[in-house]
Amino acid sequence: MRKAVKRSDEPVWWALFSGGGVCFAILVPAAAFFLALALPLGWVSLDHEQALAAFTSIFGVVFAGGVIALPAFHAAHRIRHGLYDLKFGARGLIKWLAYGLATLASIYALGCWFVRFLL
Repeated sequence: MRKAVKRSDEPVWWALFSGGGVCFAILVPAAAFFLALALPLGWVSLDHEQALAAFTSIFGVVFAGGVIALPAFHAAHRIRHGLYDLKFGARGLIKWLAYGLATLASIYALGCWFVRFLL
């Protein structure tokens, strides 16, 4: 008799972890450079209409989602596996808390973004 293979949701979490790592390595430093150096020092000029058009486009939504949501899941994954390594019990609870908080933080941050720029 053949035993059924239990499906795992781990590939989804590892994909979000990987996406968050790439985002931390590429998008976050680029955004920090642009917002903290290039704009204040006048290397790039950006008026309000240009910024509004850029940040409310589909590329702006994807960028904001990448900079906010993916690093949240990356951090949640690191916290989850760090707690596993420290031998904390209740693996299911840790998993749901970590990813649930990352999901809530992402929804809240992107919701604030949508309210600010689209209304």
